[in-house]
Amino acid sequence: MVRHDDRPVFGEPSTDLFLYAGWCVDPPRRLPFVRRSAKRQRMVERCREFAAAAEGREGVVTATAYETELIPPLPDIPRYDVLMLIRTRTLDALHRAEASVRGLAPDFVMPARNSRRIGDTDRTRRASFLFNHFAAQRPAVAIEAFDQVAGWFPDKLGVDNTTLLQPVDEAAVPYAFVNYVRVPGSARGFMLDMLTRPSFHTHVRRILRTYDMSALPLLAKPAITAPPGRSPAAHDSRSAWE
Repeated sequence: MVRHDDRPVFGEPSTDLFLYAGWCVDPPRRLPFVRRSAKRQRMVERCREFAAAAEGREGVVTATAYETELIPPLPDIPRYDVLMLIRTRTLDALHRAEASVRGLAPDFVMPARNSRRIGDTDRTRRASFLFNHFAAQRPAVAIEAFDQVAGWFPDKLGVDNTTLLQPVDEAAVPYAFVNYVRVPGSARGFMLDMLTRPSFHTHVRRILRTYDMSALPLLAKPAITAPPGRSPAAHDSRSAWE
């Protein structure tokens, strides 16, 4: 365990590549908690079937669709209530995945590489996951701020993993990076625990302000359970990869 004012010891970055995508389908208007929606559920099921088909393709390690659980009411926060993360072995597989995902008309797509890693974020899918979008006025030095705040999360919140997703084309997306993290406990409990700790405001937020950065977190759960019967989306998701 590290003190929150120390830089953690990062593991070797993964050599895999990632495709992160988001859909703004039917996000909450006021409350941060994402309520059930038939419109969103149809999109979730399309993405879930797509991800299941993607995992059988050459060069794809994992593909997971997510239902967003919590969208904090922060300025400029992305309002993606459906997410997908695809992990590939090769650049060719990444390009194929991106071309196929665009057929689902996402509102945001980010091909990415891993630049910082602690533990194994994908150790289990039976959890809630943080997708923390870091906006920075000075992207070139944003990683310095991340290195300074990363130790706070294992020290104070018991987080034992992180997979930092650095965009392949930094000029093409509005974020310096997206931090992908499996959180301990529930999405609500994690957010409450984080926001009620004084050192989050005096240490983490202070450093981010110093570097002209803002953290825009979404918390989501994997959509890994199929409903009874087979959705018509299953055929569409397979044909997108043909």
